Amino acid sequence: MKIKVLLLSLILSFHMITTVNAQSKTYTPELLWQLGRLNHLCVSPDKQKLLFSISYYDVNANKGNTDLYILPVKGGNMTKITETPLSEHSPCWRPDGKKIGYIYEDQMWEMNPDGSDKKQLSHIEGGITGFAYDPSMKRILYTREVKIDPNTQDVYPDLPMANAKIIDRLMYRHWNVWEDGSYSHILIASYPNFQQTIDIMEGEAYDAPMYPGGSMDDIRFSPDGNKIVYACKKLSGKDYAISTNSDIYLYDIEKKSTTNLSASNQGYDLYPVFSPDGNYLVWGSMKTPGYESDKLRIILYDMQKQTLLDYSSDFEESASNFVFSDDGKKIYFISGIKATYQLFELDIKKKEIRQLTQGRHDYKSVAIAGKNQLVGMRESMVDPADVYSVDIRRGLQTRLTSINQEVLKEVASIQVEERWITTTDNQKMLVWLILPPNFQPTKKYPAVLYCQGGPQQAVSQFFSYRWNFQMMASEGYVIVAPNRRGLPTFGEAWNAQISGDYGGQNMKDYLVAIDEIAKEPFVDQTKLGCVGASYGGFSVYWLAGNHDKRFKAFISHCGMFNLESWYGSTEEMFFANYDLTGPYWKEETRAVYKTSPHKYVQHWDTPILIIHGGNDFRIPYTQAMEAFNAAQLQGIPSKFLYFPYETHFVTKPQNAILWQREFMGWLAKWLK
Repeated sequence: MKIKVLLLSLILSFHMITTVNAQSKTYTPELLWQLGRLNHLCVSPDKQKLLFSISYYDVNANKGNTDLYILPVKGGNMTKITETPLSEHSPCWRPDGKKIGYIYEDQMWEMNPDGSDKKQLSHIEGGITGFAYDPSMKRILYTREVKIDPNTQDVYPDLPMANAKIIDRLMYRHWNVWEDGSYSHILIASYPNFQQTIDIMEGEAYDAPMYPGGSMDDIRFSPDGNKIVYACKKLSGKDYAISTNSDIYLYDIEKKSTTNLSASNQGYDLYPVFSPDGNYLVWGSMKTPGYESDKLRIILYDMQKQTLLDYSSDFEESASNFVFSDDGKKIYFISGIKATYQLFELDIKKKEIRQLTQGRHDYKSVAIAGKNQLVGMRESMVDPADVYSVDIRRGLQTRLTSINQEVLKEVASIQVEERWITTTDNQKMLVWLILPPNFQPTKKYPAVLYCQGGPQQAVSQFFSYRWNFQMMASEGYVIVAPNRRGLPTFGEAWNAQISGDYGGQNMKDYLVAIDEIAKEPFVDQTKLGCVGASYGGFSVYWLAGNHDKRFKAFISHCGMFNLESWYGSTEEMFFANYDLTGPYWKEETRAVYKTSPHKYVQHWDTPILIIHGGNDFRIPYTQAMEAFNAAQLQGIPSKFLYFPYETHFVTKPQNAILWQREFMGWLAKWLK
């Protein structure tokens, strides 16, 4: 396959140094939670209007509210079409464009595009979690939780007050929820009255969309409305826990039959999309069993011939967010390249991939908005997401919204620089250098090494509402953010290297990054910190025992401290088995476990803040307790910030602000 890159002499969004207009406001946690958060962008059937949602948070009430907005495709003033005390979310256009469907109070509603004539359509006990229109508007597809397995009260109905879980198989909990005997199912009903309901997964103890991270993007009607395609991992117990084998299933509504289209592949198959004529399906496919960070290949399935072909065999990076052109000859998608996420075009006949956009940013979505126009949500380290239009022929990107302009217009500027550093094995590594507002190269600044999680998730141009680089830099720190070994967008080999090498080359990458940046005259080498979450938290724990007195402060959030006890308490065993090469009790895997951070805890000598959520089942909070206790028993200045009801993430506004205050307070105490 040939790969072409669209080169432009002038790209509005590309700069070697990215800045925000300098004014006077300080970028605080409180300001961060004033920002509107863009989601669910979709285009009207006539390609004239854009529909999307924006969420705003009330810190005092400790909750958010989401409303819906309309904007002309060509740009202009956006119109707010909902305003209620509770959130409207998951909006989409009815196929004829005359109505907008959305979810409100766990039920489906409809309204006119101007927000008038709101009507509730569904009255489903327990509510629904998503929906999609049949293109012919004869049916509606929706998802809801369906009780399949008995719970404790079913087994012992005479003990209604008993509070216990009877567990006899994996996996009994997942990310942040306990298994409760209910599963997300796909149901079909007549439109608009939600009658004649059919559960297309009746009796199946499986989830569609899959948990966690699944969405209605994994479920689609065929263009004629007679079929449904969906992604599902139809495994149970131990088989589910140790496998990534999800498949693409085709349900024929008339025949009431289900066919597995991807049975030959043993890894993840996700995100199926029909071509406009219904003759083809495209989806993303991971080839390697058990490897959740494998390249997501572009698979095209011929519905008539029942054959499939990998259209990205010569394309090194993962592809997602597929959308066909209106004539079905092109597929547009998002892929990463050198720590940015750009829009690409696949010519099906020519088997050529062309990069459409360039610049220091991440695209989060893509949709067709006209013959030669795409729209998508775009963000960067310094700009929260806004809607952009992209000219397909020229790659020209035009900003259509400025959702947070009023809040950010007086915020002091920061700089984001791109550095390429030579690693210990003579490779080139991209390091983002984020500089404080009003940066003065003659001044000395404390520096903070940021360790990424995942472990295979790029340090791209993402805008985080907690690990926000602009906020950190605004406190007077130089932020060093390396794209170390094990991160995507730099080729398959770079991404794959980390598996089985925890505590290896990627740690050398971190140390060489901070060492090189510390040589800069504007960095105070006596005031270096190190922070990270998840695998980044593991990295902090590991570096705490191996840093040779480089750092003066550490912060670890939800990190793995003891690989052996973590292996025995996590939930997605396929991840642990692949990245650690297997369980700790096998002779052939012991070398990996020797790199566990707790093996080096006797060398800890630096203040450390440890943070964890009580409902984090991916990395249980006992990992934090082990680390904190070890620090305390050795007399190391340490603090344990525990959120009983938060998960792998911190989502409540007041908890997040508390997190940010403790985070910044700890760095200030030891680095200033």
